Amino acid sequence: MVHIHRQSKSATVNPLKSSQPLGAALAFLGVDGAIPLFHGSQGCTSFALVLCVRHFKETIPLQTTAMDELTTVLGGAAHLEEAILNLKKRANPRLIGICTTALVETRSEDFARQIANIKMTHAEELAGTEVVLANTPDFDGALEEGWARAVAAMIQQITLRGQQAPRSKKATLIERITEPSEQPWKRKKIAILPGWHLTVGDIEQLREMVEGFGLRPVIVPDVSGSLDGTVPDRWMPTTYGGTSVEDIQELGRAVQCIAIGEHMRRPAELLQTLTGVPYVLVQSLTGLKNVDQFVSLLSEISCVPAPAKIHRHRSQLQDALLDGHFHFAGKKIAIATEPDQLYQFATFFTGLGAEIISAVTTTGESEIIEKVPAESVQIGDLGDLEDLAGGADLLVTHSHGRQAAERLGIPLLRIGFPIFDRLGSQHKLTVLYRGTRDLIFEAANIIQANQPAPSLEKIDAMRKRRNAG
Repeated sequence: MVHIHRQSKSATVNPLKSSQPLGAALAFLGVDGAIPLFHGSQGCTSFALVLCVRHFKETIPLQTTAMDELTTVLGGAAHLEEAILNLKKRANPRLIGICTTALVETRSEDFARQIANIKMTHAEELAGTEVVLANTPDFDGALEEGWARAVAAMIQQITLRGQQAPRSKKATLIERITEPSEQPWKRKKIAILPGWHLTVGDIEQLREMVEGFGLRPVIVPDVSGSLDGTVPDRWMPTTYGGTSVEDIQELGRAVQCIAIGEHMRRPAELLQTLTGVPYVLVQSLTGLKNVDQFVSLLSEISCVPAPAKIHRHRSQLQDALLDGHFHFAGKKIAIATEPDQLYQFATFFTGLGAEIISAVTTTGESEIIEKVPAESVQIGDLGDLEDLAGGADLLVTHSHGRQAAERLGIPLLRIGFPIFDRLGSQHKLTVLYRGTRDLIFEAANIIQANQPAPSLEKIDAMRKRRNAG
């Protein structure tokens, strides 16, 4: 059983985690025509904006209510109302996602009532725009909690209540051949709730696989449509691409919901409670066994076998496992990231024969931590990672861990958020057959490129042994 060590330091030395409001903003950015709005000071928004711009290398439509000293003491309802009306007038977004910060949460204002009053007072002015509140104080949780709370808020406040779509009966082989226009699995819509740790490239690949089974995926949120690096033909004040508000409203018409990552359990449970759509939780989509189970699930839902292309991708992964396992056996790995991504990469490396000697994460609230294949998990920061990673062959964390890697003389595999010192991080694949294959190649190449050269003493010792023989 893994031992979980709670944080005992009174100060963070080298921060590992990003805040809840930033996680919520990333989720809202996956909706078409959306603007995330930080309810707090300008500094809170500026820091999050800088991280997003450096990671995605794109313009990010992130706004703020610009709370000052006076409104912090007397209340920020007027600033919130002014910000919402200004955004509606200037950008006319389809969704305004409000992310609360520690500054306003500490005062314990009733934000839900304030927003309800704003909607009622300005019903005509705000027509056509959804205003969604996610309570995301900085002093609690981390990036993945903020993402999950934003998704849950969108489901709670936008999705229509009602019964789910009826499940189609399994088609026989004769029906598939004689009545192709009536193939029931072609009409099946499934809701997919991806975790924050899936990249733009991961979600694109996920959609392709699901569509390969004849299913129609509705991905909430879908950052692959809004943060994929495309250049619009005109300036856009909101996100362009991503999940439409209409698709979020109609989530109850899905025949199945698939949640990816333990932190997406609550949004999936909420969707099931409101609409009756059953959900399946997939804790990781990295690794041969995990992807095989996911492919079997899609085949069961669609009632069709896996396409030949997927079999070919699986064969490529099998070959990569054969080629790469020599480089991982007995290697010592140190990982620092959010809980679900920690589980994803820890199981990936141990499956290849490596050992996790140091596992550091941001929060101890997730149940997935207990399943991490390591002797212990430290709730802490990158300073803890540096203290525990002595003797490791590979460090695995985001770009803020590069200084620790340099001081320890250990190579760094960059994962998670933010990655600002490498290009194309949002398009990197980490899930399904191709993503697992690419991870094997990338990690093995880093390890190979940093093999220590044999010293003269070792060479002389080998010569003496041969001469003595």
